[in-house]
Amino acid sequence: MKEIFNNRVYTVIVAFIFTAGLLSVGYASFGFWTTIIFASGFLSGFIIWLLSRAAPPFATFKVQYWLTFAAFIGLHRMEEYFMKFQEELSTITGNPVPDIKSPALIILVLASVGAWLCAPLLIKRGYAFGYYLAWTFFAAMGITELAHFVFPLVKGGPYGYFPGMASVIVLAPLAWWGMYRLSRNK
Repeated sequence: MKEIFNNRVYTVIVAFIFTAGLLSVGYASFGFWTTIIFASGFLSGFIIWLLSRAAPPFATFKVQYWLTFAAFIGLHRMEEYFMKFQEELSTITGNPVPDIKSPALIILVLASVGAWLCAPLLIKRGYAFGYYLAWTFFAAMGITELAHFVFPLVKGGPYGYFPGMASVIVLAPLAWWGMYRLSRNK
């Protein structure tokens, strides 16, 4: 059974479907513009994973993975929550702040964060899909989150702080370090 799940073509198809599904529920939750931003992490992670043949043991990038995850949950999401990121973003996109109880948002959070939590286990068990998830995680944290520095430009007025911006200074470099380690076969 493991051979079926590690077949490259099968894994690429499943990863593509997973990516498309997440983007669909992202669109249902946040609308077009936020989904375009959100897509940058999942699509670039998918593309990098397709191009990468590296499959290092999880121990190679374990520290970077968990530090990035801790910075995402413990710093970044908290900053976004307390500084009202969604409210500020809605002024740019024109979309209302999504209801935290909406089925699409619940599916999006559970599928993305849940999958990222499963990535280490999948990698340790030898499943190629785990590497796809690791790449999407690092790309989302290291590429997508840089949008916080673009939001003030889009908002207009003098360039200044946008909710979530401060923690990206820690989060993105950790993700880049993780991408570097993940790209190595050592």
